[in-house]
Amino acid sequence: MPSVESHVFDITRVISLAIAPVFLLSAIGTIINALTGRLARAVDRRRAIEERLEERGAEYVHHDAMLAELQLLARRITLVLWAIGAAVFSALLICILIATAFLGAFTSLDLSRTVAIVFLAAVVALTLCLVLFMREVFLAVSAIDEFGIHLSGRRVARMKATAAPKYANANTASIAATRAESPPSV
Repeated sequence: MPSVESHVFDITRVISLAIAPVFLLSAIGTIINALTGRLARAVDRRRAIEERLEERGAEYVHHDAMLAELQLLARRITLVLWAIGAAVFSALLICILIATAFLGAFTSLDLSRTVAIVFLAAVVALTLCLVLFMREVFLAVSAIDEFGIHLSGRRVARMKATAAPKYANANTASIAATRAESPPSV
């Protein structure tokens, strides 16, 4: 009978130790969700630029700028894909960590070193994911600086032309509030 009590104690101890990696899994899932959202936005932007280039052809005034933006978007997409891969790899390592911890509780093997190595590898993969994510964010911001200035004069003129009748009787505070409600383009 004492062996049953010791196994229950071991299982309870392993479950309490496995709670932290489960929370880490939840955080990784959230990061993957954010990364897939960024990937979808970059892919949608790439498709829109490709369609615009097909419509207007090589003689279009901003053709070179659009090609440069396509290259930047390709780099962003690659970074996001690598970041997703690193996050998924980290999540898989955490699943292996939890399984190894339970395996160690049921057997007489000392798997503490294995658990530590797997946890360290999971944290390194997660760190790589976050570094890639940050690099992609910097590239996205640089796209605003590079390509937003190039086309900004045309965008502002078009915005003023379409906004003038709409906001003819509105004050500037309501215009600012309306602009604040619109989603960012990055």
